[in-house]
Amino acid sequence: MTEAQVLIERDDPIAVVTLNRPSALNALSSALLTDVVGAIEALDDADDVCVVILTGGSSVFAAGADLKQFSEMTLAQMVQSPRFVLWDRLRRVRKPIIAAVSGYALGAGCELAMSCDLIVASETARFGQPEINVGIMPGAGGTQRLARAVGKVRAMEMVLTGRMMTAYEAERAGLVNRVVPNDVLADEAMALAREIASKPPISVRLAKEAILQAYETTLAAGLEFERRSLAALLGTDDSREGMKAFIEKRRPEYHGK
Repeated sequence: MTEAQVLIERDDPIAVVTLNRPSALNALSSALLTDVVGAIEALDDADDVCVVILTGGSSVFAAGADLKQFSEMTLAQMVQSPRFVLWDRLRRVRKPIIAAVSGYALGAGCELAMSCDLIVASETARFGQPEINVGIMPGAGGTQRLARAVGKVRAMEMVLTGRMMTAYEAERAGLVNRVVPNDVLADEAMALAREIASKPPISVRLAKEAILQAYETTLAAGLEFERRSLAALLGTDDSREGMKAFIEKRRPEYHGK
């Protein structure tokens, strides 16, 4: 029996999705990417899941796309490839996704990490877009998300030379949230996930969407979305409970309503 390429563990309200293609350093074949996106979408629809952690395990996150597949594709096949639809579907996931990155996160692996909402990296993590070394370039957000995360000049250097960025460089540049020893990576990602999961879920979803709007719309449109979201939240039971608990100096109890 073929082993599953994606493993899912539930520790409600947290779900952990693990890439499981170790023989290929978790290279993102079309099949693996399809399974990853499908798993995260299913968890996005699960009422008892608040946060998703995406990881490749303790040795490698994902070393890139499956170049064998790419090398055999024609121009027409590339244009019609469902891979790009999969990346768009991942972008529409409503719940927070935390990437727990150890080892290589290169090419499509780096793009996958950047498609998540937060990144916790181990000291062994290495980020890069080395596509230039094989005659291509990033195609799943590597030029766009990287430039937004680390700035134009760093992104230019990484994309045009293929140079990797260490975990600590990535932290200083604003690409990752924090760097931790490899043996506590899973625990740190889980602690961050549980902290987010303790917040009112509707507020978390709308706040995530509002921050994403900052990258995709004008300032005026983003501010309008922010104000409308705040107004919507004021009509929820959770907002009333949160403010009442603050006034009464007690811990709030949120129910996602």
